[in-house]
Amino acid sequence: MGFRVGGGWDSALSAGEFAAVREAGFDPVGQVLGTTVFSFGYTGVWGCPGAWSVEEGKRTRPVTAWDSSFSHLMRSLYTARRLALSRAVADCRALGGDGIVGVELRVDELDSEKVEFTARGTAVRARSRVRPRAPFTSHLTGQDFAKLLHRGWVPTGLVLGIAVETRHDDWRTNRRTTWTAGNQEIDGYTQLVGHARRTAHEELARDAARHGGDGVVVDEMRLVVREHECPSFGYGRDLVAEAVLVGTSLARFGRTERPAGPGPLTIMRLEREY
Repeated sequence: MGFRVGGGWDSALSAGEFAAVREAGFDPVGQVLGTTVFSFGYTGVWGCPGAWSVEEGKRTRPVTAWDSSFSHLMRSLYTARRLALSRAVADCRALGGDGIVGVELRVDELDSEKVEFTARGTAVRARSRVRPRAPFTSHLTGQDFAKLLHRGWVPTGLVLGIAVETRHDDWRTNRRTTWTAGNQEIDGYTQLVGHARRTAHEELARDAARHGGDGVVVDEMRLVVREHECPSFGYGRDLVAEAVLVGTSLARFGRTERPAGPGPLTIMRLEREY
C-alpha cells in the first residue's frame, strides 16, 4: 500500500537523497510497499538429483534447476519476488508516480515453511511532459539515481538472477572431506558453487534484456549452501547451492552529458597590481 501523511506525502529518502531527486527533476509522492507470503513445505524434490564431478580426463555438467526436480522451487522463488515488486508498482501507479527509487527486497522466514517477501521504496514523479510508459523500479539511492540521469542513463527495472544447483556426495568428494585428507581443494564443491553463480549471472543478463537494459548495476549477491540427507541412496548427502543476484537494469538515452549539481563558480582576482 502507498503511504500518505494527511494531505502530503512521506518517503524513505534521506535529506541528501531528497535533494538529489528534486535536483534531477523528480518529486517524491509517497512510500510504496508490496508483500506476499509463500509456503515452501514442498519443493518438488522426491528423489536424489544425481551426482556430478570432475572425472579423469573429462568434466560432467551439474543438474540445473530448470531441467531437474528443483524447477518448481525455482519458479516459486521468482514468482514470490516479482509478485511483491508488482504490488509495489501498483501502489506507485495509484499515487501518480513514474517510478520507484531505493527499492529494498526483503526475505523473512515466518516459520519453517512460510516465507514473507516484501518490496519497499519511494515513488517519484517527473516534473516534465516526457514520462515512461510504465513505472520503473530501481534499488539505486536518490544520489545515484540523479547521477545516472545527469550522465544519460535511465533505470528500466529491478532485475533478478536466481539459480539452484545440487550435487550428491560421491566417493570423490567423500575422500577429500575426511580428517586424514589434509589441505586440498574439494573439486565437486567448487564446481557446485561456481556453476550456481554463473547460472545466476546468466539469468540476470536475460532479465535485463527483457527490460530493455544495456547493463546492470548489481546490488545484492548472495550464496547459500545447504545439506540434506539423500532420499534415494540411503547414504551420503545432497548439497544444494542457491545463488541470488539483484540489481537495476540501465539503458542509455539521448541526453547531453552534464555534471550533477550546480555548475562551477567563476572566480575573479581582485588584487590590484602596481
